[in-house]
Amino acid sequence: MISQEDRASLIKLARDSIETYFSRKEPNISRVKKFSEKQGVFVTLKKKEMLRGCIGYPEPYLPLNQAIINAARAAAFEDSRFPPVQKDELKEIKIEISVLTVPELIVAKKPEDYLKKIKIGEDGLIIRGHFRSGLLLPQVFVEYKADAKMALRMLCDKAGLNYDAWLDSDNRIYKFQAEIFHE
Repeated sequence: MISQEDRASLIKLARDSIETYFSRKEPNISRVKKFSEKQGVFVTLKKKEMLRGCIGYPEPYLPLNQAIINAARAAAFEDSRFPPVQKDELKEIKIEISVLTVPELIVAKKPEDYLKKIKIGEDGLIIRGHFRSGLLLPQVFVEYKADAKMALRMLCDKAGLNYDAWLDSDNRIYKFQAEIFHE
């Protein structure tokens, strides 16, 4: 568990990462140097409770502090679903960070077994196929009041797959958990 004080420091790092981008500077990581272990993370931006950007790393590729910097900037300026964040709108944006566990393959003898192995409110999901993949954070399923079947269909849709692609044994389904905190 990340302490409240450290959560606040990581949120500040995400906000500083976006603010310093405008001045072409690097954010100060001195308060979060201890977060040098590699971890998956997503940074979500919301404006008036609506999604404004969300980018991250599902796997632990980078130290958490650097991953937050990169993900915050990417969510603000590179999420293809939205125009880049403008400096004057940043004050209206709220930041949420999801620190992820390592994704774990869900082993299922038959596709219906997935339904018993997914815990809504705890598990985020990833689908990986031959040519496409998609990820949804645990909080998305809660927000949409999804059951396990709906969650799998939403996941397939996010990946650009047919909604029942989770039934295809060539596609792999992974789950992960997240420690979620926000401003």
